[in-house]
Amino acid sequence: MATTLHQARLDAVVEALLGAGVRRVADLGCGDGELLERLRAQSQFVRLLGIDVDEKILVAARERLGLDLFNHDERLQLCCGSFENTHWAGGPIDAAVFLETIEHIEPGRLSRVEQAIFCQLHPQFVVITTPNKDYNPLHGLAARERRHPGHRFEWTRAQFKAWCNGVAQRQAYRVGFHNIGPPDPVAGSSTQMACFSRSPG
Repeated sequence: MATTLHQARLDAVVEALLGAGVRRVADLGCGDGELLERLRAQSQFVRLLGIDVDEKILVAARERLGLDLFNHDERLQLCCGSFENTHWAGGPIDAAVFLETIEHIEPGRLSRVEQAIFCQLHPQFVVITTPNKDYNPLHGLAARERRHPGHRFEWTRAQFKAWCNGVAQRQAYRVGFHNIGPPDPVAGSSTQMACFSRSPG
């Protein structure tokens, strides 16, 4: 069962995408398709693309979404692929989402992912959610502990803002930051979210 915090993340991402008015969305690191399931319920979205590097998890996503040889959804496509290229795009994408995904990428690959998504795919809108390392002690974690064994890193609020602001400056986007989850006066919220909008021109 999804946690209240995870539900809050899903709600925040769906709300951000609806508010941005985007229609074609790529879920990067779609996992078992939980976000895609929510987005499919919204008529605003006319094309949904789920990308993951794990073929096994895509099987679970197909089951969740009811996709098989006999059941198709013209609005929805799943693809096994990397975030370091965009061969899977198959046409224009208005928005890209990294829902608790960016921290699973090796830090040395982030610049290639940035180039592929922000420069080559060049969507109008990008949403990134990631754990707030500042909050980890409130989850009972020691200084060097991470929330999940698959996390290659976790960012403090200052580190996340610095990286996002750098991406925005290099790729001509505007970026705003949001908290997800109950806030602590010192540590902030458990999850941090950045919303990038492509600058005019």
